[in-house]
Amino acid sequence: MTITKSNIIKTLLLLFLVFAGLHYAKAILMPLTIAGVLATLFFPFCKWMEGKKVPKGLAVLICVLILLIIIAGVSLLLGWQISNLAKDFPLIKQKSITILDRIQDYIFNHSDISAEEQFQIIKEEQPSYSNIFQTIIGSFTYIFTNLLFTLVYLFCFLYYRSHIKQFILKLTSSADRLEMEQVIYNAALISQQYLVGLSKMIVCLWIMYSIGFSILGVKHAFFFALLCGLLEIVPYIGNILGTSLTVFVSAGQGASVQMLGGIIIVYGIVQLIQGWILEPLIVGHQVKINPFTTIIALVIGELVWGIPGIFLAIPLIAMIKIACDHIEPLKPYGFLIGPTESKKKKKQITKT
Repeated sequence: MTITKSNIIKTLLLLFLVFAGLHYAKAILMPLTIAGVLATLFFPFCKWMEGKKVPKGLAVLICVLILLIIIAGVSLLLGWQISNLAKDFPLIKQKSITILDRIQDYIFNHSDISAEEQFQIIKEEQPSYSNIFQTIIGSFTYIFTNLLFTLVYLFCFLYYRSHIKQFILKLTSSADRLEMEQVIYNAALISQQYLVGLSKMIVCLWIMYSIGFSILGVKHAFFFALLCGLLEIVPYIGNILGTSLTVFVSAGQGASVQMLGGIIIVYGIVQLIQGWILEPLIVGHQVKINPFTTIIALVIGELVWGIPGIFLAIPLIAMIKIACDHIEPLKPYGFLIGPTESKKKKKQITKT
């Protein structure tokens, strides 16, 4: 089979149209996809309640209420911690002004731009308070609307799950229905395992960071532990971002150089424990995706759907891999997405 220039152009054009369609249709597709992924997490519990003679509608409603309670609990916890952190804002502001003055002096000494000219440039770049207020109101409206749609879609996915499954099976030929049923089961299972494993990992990181930051004497250690744990939803980048924010705010609160170095050491120790102990025990090899594909999926997810796209990138790419592994023409793509084989495994394959 020869790969022609026209085939490459057609493939690239198709990919461009797919990503463009996902971006422009995100108003409906994003909450729908989030609800679909979350539905896989509640399938077993909903099925268990129905097995205990709980009416289907009531079982689905209980699952939706549990999700609402979890979201409200995390939001209240974060709000409480942020309100405590806000008490130190005057100190952080004063430290930031001192650092800014030093930066201005450095710029003036090396570029001959006076402090007044620098202040004028910064003032011109700053948005007005009215624009900031409008942005905040718009953000809250956007989040509330998408949350409402997500809850409605979640209810529908759980209530009509059998009907949707039968619809997908009817789209396939009779000979392929058994394999398609296996694909649906594996895709739902891998999403469920990823979400459960991620939740356990976040809790473990909360505990480890809380202990480490508390021993160091970091102010508002529990808040920064929460932040570092929640940012675990962004692989490879989230923990670095959370630790960087901890170092930056702690420096603004007047932390010593030893404490800032200790925060970085805690981060390194937690990463070692996470990579060598927690991930094999909690997550294992359930989401078999290589790091290169993971990074590309995160970047594409952010470009297409923003922060929700980052959250959805890993479970969606794992589902795509399962579909590729079961469809003959797409198996090379499943191989590309999957992990690289170890040398030991390759030797075993060659011997057999």
